[in-house]
Amino acid sequence: MTRTKHDIVEQVYNELGFPKNQSIEIVESLFELIKKTLESGEDVMISGFGKFSVKNPFWLIIRNRFQYL
Repeated sequence: MTRTKHDIVEQVYNELGFPKNQSIEIVESLFELIKKTLESGEDVMISGFGKFSVKNPFWLIIRNRFQYL
C-alpha cells in the first residue's frame, strides 16, 4: 500500500493526539529536514526504518568528467 503525506498527517493526528495544524507542521518539518540533508550531500539514516541517500547517475558522472578534460 502506498502511503501519502496526508496519510502520515492523519496518523500523527490520530495516534499522537496533536491538533491537525500541528500534525501538518510536524510532518512538513520532518520532510523538509530530510530534503535539506539530502540536498547537502549527506545521507539520512532512521534506525528501524531505513537509509535515504542520493546517488549520482552514471551519465552525470561521465558528463562531469568530460567537462574538465
